[in-house]
Amino acid sequence: MSAVTDKPTIDQTAFGPLEAQKRLQNPVLKAPTGKPGRFGFRGELALRFSTQMADEARPPELTCDQVMAIAQAGEKTIPFLAGYLLSFEHLKDVAEVLGTALTAGGKYFLFCNNIDLSKKYQVPYKGAMFYVLPIDEATVYNELLELLYLDRNELKRMDTGTKLDVIAEAAMKFDITFDMITYSEGLELMGPVRNPNENRPV
Repeated sequence: MSAVTDKPTIDQTAFGPLEAQKRLQNPVLKAPTGKPGRFGFRGELALRFSTQMADEARPPELTCDQVMAIAQAGEKTIPFLAGYLLSFEHLKDVAEVLGTALTAGGKYFLFCNNIDLSKKYQVPYKGAMFYVLPIDEATVYNELLELLYLDRNELKRMDTGTKLDVIAEAAMKFDITFDMITYSEGLELMGPVRNPNENRPV
C-alpha cells in the first residue's frame, strides 16, 4: 500500500463531496486515523444552509451534532456514522445529505432528543439502516461507549483518532436488533422538540 493511501487526503474518501460543500464543520478531528487508508471526522454535519447574502458567513440552519464518522480511501461510502439530532424528523435530512455515501451494510446511529427514553428503533431509509436511539447520557460519545460495551478508562489514554478507530470497529460489528419502524411511523411516535432558542434574549 502506498504512503498516499496509508494517510489518505479527505478527497480520496467519501468525505470529499461533503467537504467540498462545506458540510464538515467545527471539527475536533478531520484527519487520517491510525488505521491505514482510513480518514476520520468528529464535528458537525451541516444539513441545511441559511440563505447567504454576498460573502457573509452564516451558520447552518440545521446540523447533525457530535458526529463521529470514518471513511476509507478509494471507497465511495461511509461505513460508520453516529450523531445527535434535536428531532427524529431530521433523519431524512441526514440521509439526503449523505446520499450515495450511505451503504446497506453501514452502521448509522442517530441519537434523537425527542425519542422515548425507553425505546430504540431500526429505521430503513434510502437503502440504509439507521439505529435511532434516545439521548440519555448527554453525549453521543458516552452513549456509544455504553451501547458498544467499551471501557471508558481504556479509551482515555488514546488520542482522538485512535479512539474513533476503536469505536468504529466496535460499531461496525454491532448486530443487536431493535423494533423496526418506518420513517413515517417514527414521525408519529416522536415527542415535541425542545426549542433550543427559548428563553434567549431577542
